[in-house]
Amino acid sequence: MPVAYLSEFVGNESVFRNVDAPGMDELIKVGDSRSLDDVYCRHILEGRLPKLIPDTAKEPKAAEMPITQDVPIGSHVSIPILLEDGTPYGMFCCLSPEPNDSLNERDLQVMEMFASIAAEQVRREEAIGREQKERTDRIQSVLEEQRFAIAYQPIVHLQSRQPVGYEALCRFNAEPARTPDIWFNEAGQVGLGAELETRAIEVALSALSRLAPDQYLSVNASPATIHHDGFQRVMRSVDLSRVMLEITEHAIVTDYESFVSAIEPLRAQGMRLAIDDAGAGHSSLRHTLQLNPDYLKLDMSLTRNVHEDLSRRALVSALVYYARETGAQIIAEGIENEEELSVLKLLGVQRGQGYHLGRPAIDLLQGQEPLSKTGS
Repeated sequence: MPVAYLSEFVGNESVFRNVDAPGMDELIKVGDSRSLDDVYCRHILEGRLPKLIPDTAKEPKAAEMPITQDVPIGSHVSIPILLEDGTPYGMFCCLSPEPNDSLNERDLQVMEMFASIAAEQVRREEAIGREQKERTDRIQSVLEEQRFAIAYQPIVHLQSRQPVGYEALCRFNAEPARTPDIWFNEAGQVGLGAELETRAIEVALSALSRLAPDQYLSVNASPATIHHDGFQRVMRSVDLSRVMLEITEHAIVTDYESFVSAIEPLRAQGMRLAIDDAGAGHSSLRHTLQLNPDYLKLDMSLTRNVHEDLSRRALVSALVYYARETGAQIIAEGIENEEELSVLKLLGVQRGQGYHLGRPAIDLLQGQEPLSKTGS
């Protein structure tokens, strides 16, 4: 049989999704459709036509349908494709312009076997499609209803213990309950990563007026977001001399030249650039060498128990030396106790953040007066 296809029912149309009909493009090709009122599908589903028709002239219902003569269809085999809940997806069909009286029950069984294979693939793709739609709807809901809040963690001058700035951290209050990185990863998977990051940054930067004039806000963005028009618009709407942009070590920069071109105009207006998670892997070294950052944020894996670990102290010292030579500054993340703080100060680290210095707080900026520099 020279024509084989898999169709999908879309409204009242049968749409051809996969077609094998060499040299017959004028008759049928992928994307073509026909009304379900004109084809055999509905009649087969409802039992008015059999799945196997060796000779359409001998099947009164088929013989009277205009499509039988128009195509023409001499013989026809069609198996319904059902989704897991029993809903008809479409049909798996073969047809020939000539009748074929040799077609029999065994041929029907072969077609049903191939149809079952096709059905499994269709069900997998439908499941993937449903999951993708659920993810998209979930992220759209977060965006539309702003199902997140910004927590602000102080970045402290280690000698004075005074906050010099605050890092904005996104906290989601949507279901399912999960960490921010999973929410942002999912947003990226459905093509909404830049929109979600930009919206979080916009909300975070609205707090600038609540800070003391000499304090700044630090926000996080991925390389993809930095090229986004919305991100550029938001950043240009604030005093960039009070903004620090953090690029995580885990972010993949595929084109450093393009990346630098996108952030240089912002840096020219005073925005500071920080490499987050410095010392955590190879990418942070590349980011540091390629981007000439203003700050290196030591990964908490270096800070943790630095007072007890010679190798950690050696690496922190090396990064402090590098920063001093290049005019950058070090911010140590994850300071958990006084012992870590004391050693970091001795090593020359001037700024830091962590639970020992101040926890993230969503209500930090709700007062009517600018934040005092003592922080809390």
